[in-house]
Amino acid sequence: MDLEGVMPRLGTVVGVIVALVVIGLLLRWTFGHQRNLAVPTDDPDDPVATGLLTEVSRAPGAEAAGVLRDRLRAAGIRATVSRSDDGGYAVLVFPRDVGDAKVVLSGSPE
Repeated sequence: MDLEGVMPRLGTVVGVIVALVVIGLLLRWTFGHQRNLAVPTDDPDDPVATGLLTEVSRAPGAEAAGVLRDRLRAAGIRATVSRSDDGGYAVLVFPRDVGDAKVVLSGSPE
C-alpha cells in the first residue's frame, strides 16, 4: 500500500474537520442560548403587561367580556379579552381606538 499518497489527503481532511469544529464553536459562542441571562418580565412602564393594548372595560366573566368584545368588533374596532390577576376579564383595544371603544360600550355618543 502506498502511504505517500494517503498522508497529504489525510492531512487535508483533518485540517477541514478542525476548521469546521472551530467555526462551530465560534458560532455557538456567538449565537448560542443565553440561558444564564434572565428574561425581564417586569416592565415598570407596563405593570399589567398588556403591551400595546389599553383596557377599556372589565367584566366579571368570560361570557360577559366576550359580549363586550363582540360589540366592539361589530363597530369595526379590533378588541381582545385577557384574564386579569383578580379573576376578572379585561377588554383591550389599541390606544387609538380607546375613545371610539368607550363610546360604543357606553351606548351614547360623546
